[in-house]
Amino acid sequence: MNIKKLKSIALVTISLLLLQMNAQEAKPIEGRWNLTITQDGKEVPSWLEVTHSGFSTLVGRFVYAFGSARPIAEVKFNEGKFNFEIPPQWEPGKRYMEFEGEMKGDRLIGKMVYTDGKEYDWVGVRAPKLEFNTSPVWGTPIRLFNGENLEGWHAMGENQWKVKDGILISEKSGANLVSDQKFDDFKLHIEFRYPEGSNSGIYLRGRYEVQIADNFGLEPSSIYLGGIYGFLTPNEMVAKAPGEWQVYDITLIGRRVTIVANGKEIITDQIIPGMTGGALDNKEEEAGPFLIQGDHGPVEFRNIIVTPTLN
Repeated sequence: MNIKKLKSIALVTISLLLLQMNAQEAKPIEGRWNLTITQDGKEVPSWLEVTHSGFSTLVGRFVYAFGSARPIAEVKFNEGKFNFEIPPQWEPGKRYMEFEGEMKGDRLIGKMVYTDGKEYDWVGVRAPKLEFNTSPVWGTPIRLFNGENLEGWHAMGENQWKVKDGILISEKSGANLVSDQKFDDFKLHIEFRYPEGSNSGIYLRGRYEVQIADNFGLEPSSIYLGGIYGFLTPNEMVAKAPGEWQVYDITLIGRRVTIVANGKEIITDQIIPGMTGGALDNKEEEAGPFLIQGDHGPVEFRNIIVTPTLN
């Protein structure tokens, strides 16, 4: 092979490499975003993640006001503007949800067309990093449920919760229950019991749901018992049969969560990407309460003990 041909091949190779490098350069929209959708007079917290797939395609995940994180097949981005669409999950109707937006400084702004065809505005800010404290100093444990009444808690709607024989009980689907006290980093001990087929959850800082559900005998899933709903899957299914008392011991520092369920560590020091469906808000840089889901099915709780960090 002559020198001229070698030079030609080398130039083509370099050009292809440069093309690939340019194609893989991060676009400004990439990353995780906390969205707030103004919908029917309410601010609805949502979440968006945009990442590379290959050289030039952008893909993502989206969390709405309810349900789990759902994939976005492609986020089309050009000159600061973007759009994508996703099929309905738990929303009414069959119409796709459509999103369009643009970069405005360090924010995203845009519009959403809901499954009913109505259009709503939204804004987005970059999700905070939430630094991990490698040397937490633990404070005094707090008994968040006193075993006598609902002091320290409030219902989000008409209250169906009651206390009997030291047990916090929701006998039917109704309002969610929220702690008055808010926490940053903490360790949580909580015991729960449910009848066959029931479903509940405990939201950490009011934003990240740890699923509670009758999944005895099933394979582990992010939407089954012990999962961070739609995000993190336990390494094994440790659910007991319905009617038995079960235990979570959960440590949350920054975004890193460890879950011990029924004595087995099922999630170890994993990063929670963002809020799950049903979150109270997406102000992740702020302390938040515990939310106990009461709008799905009957459930009972006892021995709710929180140990916060002092630093």
